[in-house]
Amino acid sequence: MQELKEQIALVTGASRGIGKGIAIALAKCGAFVYITGRTETEGETATSLSGSIGRTEAEILSLGGKCKAIRCDHTNDLEVQKVFEQIFAEQGQLDILVNSVWGGYEHYNDGTEFWLEEGFWASPLSRWDKMFSAGVRAAYVASSIAAKRMIERKAGMIFNLSYWASQRNDMGVAYGTAKAATDKMTAAMAHELRPHNIPVICLYPGLVRTEAVLQAQDHFDLSNSESPEFVGRVISRLATDPAIMDKSGQVLIAATVAIAYEVKDIDGKQPRPLTRNEA
Repeated sequence: MQELKEQIALVTGASRGIGKGIAIALAKCGAFVYITGRTETEGETATSLSGSIGRTEAEILSLGGKCKAIRCDHTNDLEVQKVFEQIFAEQGQLDILVNSVWGGYEHYNDGTEFWLEEGFWASPLSRWDKMFSAGVRAAYVASSIAAKRMIERKAGMIFNLSYWASQRNDMGVAYGTAKAATDKMTAAMAHELRPHNIPVICLYPGLVRTEAVLQAQDHFDLSNSESPEFVGRVISRLATDPAIMDKSGQVLIAATVAIAYEVKDIDGKQPRPLTRNEA
C-alpha cells in the first residue's frame, strides 16, 4: 500500500494513542511522517501511560516506513513554528496535517476524578485552560502556519480530531465545549480555504483501544472498538479521494467513512459507527 508515496505528513501528538496510530497508518501507506509530542523517550511522561515520540518513530522505521520525531510542546508557539520550519527546510512541502495533539487529560494526575465530579464547579480551572491551549488553540496555530504554505503550493489538506462530546451535555463542560469549538473551527477554516482548494475535515473516532482505554478496559465494552490505526486508515483513504473537497468543512464519523470506502480495521473487522447516545 503506497497510496501516499511522496506525500509529506505531520501528525501532532503522536507519542501514543490515536496520534501514534494515525502516524503508523500513514507511514504504511507510503507517506513520510513527521510526528510531534512532548515525550521524547519512554518514562518522561507525567502520566502513567507508556509511549514516546522516539518509540513511535522507531516502530515506524522498523516497519520500513519513513518518520522523523520532533519534540514539541504545542502550547509554545515558537516551538511549533520551528517544527514547520524544519519540515519545509527538509521537504519543501506539507501535504497532510493531522491535528491530534490534545491537552486536558492531566486530570488523571491532578487529584480529581474525571466524569465523577459533582459538576464543572468542582473541577480545576486548569482543565479548561489545557483543553483549549493544548487542544483547540494547538490545532488553530498549526493549521494557520500550514495553511500559508499550502496556499502557496495550492496543495494540502488538514484533518482535525473531535468527538461526540461536542453534541452532548453529559461529558464535561470543558471537554464538550472544546470539542464543539473544534467542530466549528473546522467549518470556518474550510470556508476560508475553499477558494484555495484546500480541504479541512473533522473526524470522530469511536471507542479506540488506546493505552488509556486498555489500562481501564474492565470499564469498557471493547467488542465494537477501533485500533489506534483505524482513523489513520480512513484519513489515508480520504487523502486519495479526488472528490475530497465535497467533504470539506464536514464532521465525519470515521467508521461511517470506512464503510463507504470499504476500509477495514487492522484485525479485518468493520467497526460499527457510534451514535450520539452511544458515544
